[in-house]
Amino acid sequence: MVTLPPEVRAVYPWEAKRLPVDGGEMSYLDEGPKDAPVMLCVHGNPTWSFYWRALVAHYAGAFRVVVPDHMGCGLSDKPQSWPYQLDGHIKNLAQLVEHLDLQDITLVVHDWGGAIGVGLATRQPDRFKRFVITNTAAYLSQDIPPSIASCRIPVFGKIAVLGLNGFARAATFRAVVRPLSKAAKQGLLLPYDSWSNRIATLKFVEDIPLAPSHPSYATLESIDTGLATLSDKPMLLCWGDDDFCFTPKFRAEWERRFPSAQVHAWSDVGHYVTEDAPERLLATMDDWL
Repeated sequence: MVTLPPEVRAVYPWEAKRLPVDGGEMSYLDEGPKDAPVMLCVHGNPTWSFYWRALVAHYAGAFRVVVPDHMGCGLSDKPQSWPYQLDGHIKNLAQLVEHLDLQDITLVVHDWGGAIGVGLATRQPDRFKRFVITNTAAYLSQDIPPSIASCRIPVFGKIAVLGLNGFARAATFRAVVRPLSKAAKQGLLLPYDSWSNRIATLKFVEDIPLAPSHPSYATLESIDTGLATLSDKPMLLCWGDDDFCFTPKFRAEWERRFPSAQVHAWSDVGHYVTEDAPERLLATMDDWL
């Protein structure tokens, strides 16, 4: 188990719960009244439930806020031989949702959380009420930044991501416009402190499906097709437009597919929306909710 230092514990004071899933034990937060409306926040790579701390602090009370750490991320187990593929992440999230019997879910997603969370919604649409989408994709795309593509290069990728923690470290300044606080930077990097603990960071990069031969291509293709089944559900798009990865082009694609979505695009916000503009995001969500 990871011991949280006082600086991190001060901004992430909650005690995580554990659930056996495929690959090991998943860590998750479950805060707020059990009979309150459900908010499910799903993180991406290389973050963890710590990324959603502003939403947990703000909404746990009016909502039952559930925030998992994907296998290999945050406080979850970090098995070295698990496949770390999209379908497995979706099935683990499904197991958590079914274990807690979550219904009428307000889903909030970011980065890989989009494909995983929205992916589950396309499989179990009746459990989901509405969506808050931030800097993510849940459809096929050939757009990948060169810096991320370089992490997929054999040998180099392992040295850069597993050995030097280059992916997570680079994100602490490339994914934000406003410099991170010491506690935020420490918290984001905390679980990824060794070669073996960075396994999911590399595997997520390797799991980006760019060709039909990729093992996760068919999974993402089915999500892409399934998005149409969610078209009648309310959607809020909150986008950091100063994002080197999920650029405004990705936001435009969400707008094309969900023309009734309410859209907020912020030119002075980067990829880590909750770090650059937590107050703005919360105020926007409050109004929309």
